Amino acid sequence: MLDGRVILVTGAAGALGDAVVRQLAALGAVPVGLDRSVREGSSASFLAPVDLTDAAAVAGAVAELIERFGRLDGVCTIAGGFAWTTLADGGAAAFEQMFRINVLTAATVCHVAAPHLGQGGSIVTVGAAATERAAAGMGAYTAAKSGVARLTEALAAELKDRDIRVNAILPTILDTPANRADMPDADPSVWVAPDALADVIAFLLSDAARAVTGALLPVRGRVL
Repeated sequence: MLDGRVILVTGAAGALGDAVVRQLAALGAVPVGLDRSVREGSSASFLAPVDLTDAAAVAGAVAELIERFGRLDGVCTIAGGFAWTTLADGGAAAFEQMFRINVLTAATVCHVAAPHLGQGGSIVTVGAAATERAAAGMGAYTAAKSGVARLTEALAAELKDRDIRVNAILPTILDTPANRADMPDADPSVWVAPDALADVIAFLLSDAARAVTGALLPVRGRVL
């Protein structure tokens, strides 16, 4: 389904990133990881670690990718983060931090990588289902992930004439070791497994989703 396609995956050293890399490799793609660190034993070919908010560093990494593989067919911007903090406690600094690691990383990578995508290319970003309505302590995070959603919609409109699709997934809680540790009393069986979310991302990167662009796709598991 993705035979030979070179796909850049940011956040590839994390739990979701690793699941996506494994799924892409299983479908015949060539996943190339870009993150602040390298994951040993990964199915991805990792580029040198970079700060994903540094446009010059990202440009250098993408240039290296093009030199090594000769093409770029897809981008998946998984890099991001979460912090629970109230406005009273976190202030503007919390909003700035969430913006930098969620919106600015995605915007920087898309700005650098999009010119290298050919006709039929695809970009998948990662938003959050929590943006439907922010709860206490979720203001900074949901504001940032809402920014990812708006970025996705704008990019879809900007790139449609080049036949490049841009879509976002909006997951609920991921079943990761970190989330299990943070929520020991919760039932992780209702959460979204990284492998299941990786299936959705692979679909959006494939030709099976060739008619889908500008979509914000909720992936809720059994969290309703």
